Amino acid sequence: MVLWWIGNAVLLFVVLPVVIALLNRVLAAVERIRAAADDILAGGGELAGRLEPVPAALARTGRTIDEVAVGATRYAGSVAKLLG
Repeated sequence: MVLWWIGNAVLLFVVLPVVIALLNRVLAAVERIRAAADDILAGGGELAGRLEPVPAALARTGRTIDEVAVGATRYAGSVAKLLG
């Protein structure tokens, strides 16, 4: 019976505080991760807002490249006729 009480005392005064301390450290890490995830979410939302005009700009760039390619082909054809 004495060993039972010693086991209970060890559980109460040694194991339980260690478990609580470890749980506290885990919860602190979880809170830091949650704060970082919230920052990432806010940054992602802001980035998505800034990327909204990109498809239109890419379409304009594509049209410009097509126009330059047509002009360059005409120029190269004219130069080829002059040299050839």
